[in-house]
Amino acid sequence: MFQRRARVVIAVLIVVSLTFAILDLRGGKGPFATFRSVVGTALGGVERAGATIFSPILAIGDWWGTWGDQRDQINTLQAENQALSDLVRRSAQDRARADALDGLLRVAGAGRYRITPAEVIAVGPEQEFSWAITIDIGTQDGIERDMSVINADGLVGRVSAVHRTTSTVVLIVDPAMSVGARIAGSDEVGILSGTGDQNSLEFQMLNPLANVDIGTALVTFGSKNGKPYAPGIPIGEVTEVRGTAGQLTRVAAIKPFARMSALSIVGVVVRPPRTDPRDSVLPARPQEVTPSLGATPVPSTTGNPSAATRGSWSDPSPQPSPKAS
Repeated sequence: MFQRRARVVIAVLIVVSLTFAILDLRGGKGPFATFRSVVGTALGGVERAGATIFSPILAIGDWWGTWGDQRDQINTLQAENQALSDLVRRSAQDRARADALDGLLRVAGAGRYRITPAEVIAVGPEQEFSWAITIDIGTQDGIERDMSVINADGLVGRVSAVHRTTSTVVLIVDPAMSVGARIAGSDEVGILSGTGDQNSLEFQMLNPLANVDIGTALVTFGSKNGKPYAPGIPIGEVTEVRGTAGQLTRVAAIKPFARMSALSIVGVVVRPPRTDPRDSVLPARPQEVTPSLGATPVPSTTGNPSAATRGSWSDPSPQPSPKAS
């Protein structure tokens, strides 16, 4: 009996539920429409309030992820920028080294010097010398004491000490240094001495009557067997002459061609030339072009391309005057 009533109640509830569902679906205005609207409005307000309260908190996760990505991108860009900067710097250094080596080989070829290239690895005083450098070649490369050291511009110094893999070079500007020098374009010789100033040397002329003009170049006179100085190496040019012709003492101030404060690539002369190259290693002096009527004089330089870096020199011998046409 009880089971029968339960089945009747369940059947009635099912019929009632289906009836209400059909009525609600047909027009949306069933008996539950108002209730659903009230509940929806209430829940919508709760959702909006929750979104307002919790949205900033939930957005922290997104912001943290985005900030982390941006930080990684910034670090990547900074690393790439540093790599590019290093590449540009290395490229400029490589170009400078290549230019220095090219100039050194031109000088060696012009003077027929057999050289061993080297790189300056240290600068500083050495024992009794206050101006010295260390190069990265030594006895294992065939280097010996009292060999001439040159660069693309001219004479740098001589080897004063040799080790297995390194050598010490005393510079010509050291006060303890002296070099036999010759005035370019003549046979006049003298003694060149260092002053401790990287931009100045002193040339003591043996002949007080010798003609020396400002801008005249000096080259090495040469030593026996080319040690310590091979012949014909450019040294510098005259910037000042103290004393007049005929005085017992005449001294000329010389500016060296080589920049002692910017030495990088040098060459050790391991074998001097068989014959004195005389002035052939010097850059060609500027020649003035005779202008035509109304034209502007244009100086031209021929010969060694490194003439611009070494400066010009004047031939002290008199030049014939041009013939009138």
